[in-house]
Amino acid sequence: MSDVGLGSDADVATATPEGLTRLPWQVLDLGLLAYGAALDRQMDLVDQRLRDRVPDTLLLLEHPAVVTLGRAKTTANLRLTPEELRARGIEFFEISRGGDATYHGPGQLVGYPIFDLRHHGRDVLHYCRRVETALIRTLAGFDLAGRAVPGKAGVWVGERKIASLGISLRRWVTFHGFALNVGVDLADFQVIRPCGEEPEIMTTMAALLGRPVAMDAVRDRVAAEFARVFGFGESRAFLS
Repeated sequence: MSDVGLGSDADVATATPEGLTRLPWQVLDLGLLAYGAALDRQMDLVDQRLRDRVPDTLLLLEHPAVVTLGRAKTTANLRLTPEELRARGIEFFEISRGGDATYHGPGQLVGYPIFDLRHHGRDVLHYCRRVETALIRTLAGFDLAGRAVPGKAGVWVGERKIASLGISLRRWVTFHGFALNVGVDLADFQVIRPCGEEPEIMTTMAALLGRPVAMDAVRDRVAAEFARVFGFGESRAFLS
């Protein structure tokens, strides 16, 4: 895999099934939402998507401080016990996504695509690469050169990781998703080894640019790039 995920626009267009641009979708901006409430919202939307009661949906939000542990469940990558995390005001969840330990907090844009892959090629790996591509293109809009790293999920700028990725599927409908570090406090990653890496590997858009980055601007860019990469077109609705 190249440093730009799927590569050029032509690469993505070739991989997009005919007629995909006519599919409806929606973007839900949920603001700052506790992890448990967001998980409930995801599961409700997965059920609705399976019943064709809603279109493909992208949830965009921030979480209060929380550590999640994915299917790998390597507790060695927790630098504090769940009890110690909670004592610091950090929630803890064991969940069904792929991957290992992840930290979420304010200043990090979290995205949960609830997409039916029966309309997107029925290829989980290709889906993950497309998510990475949308994030790489988002970073490019802020003059940051993101890249995918062969054998590792997520997006990197240089040798630092700026976005994490972990997904699950239920009968071809995706849930869980990505976390893009916009201006999150990097010191907060010290409570874990993020997906097996040392905490110092993490970076943010603000740290790289040397200035604050508006979350609203990043949110808009992410939605636009998902529309491009997944063939939804530029038309979208922001709902709450």
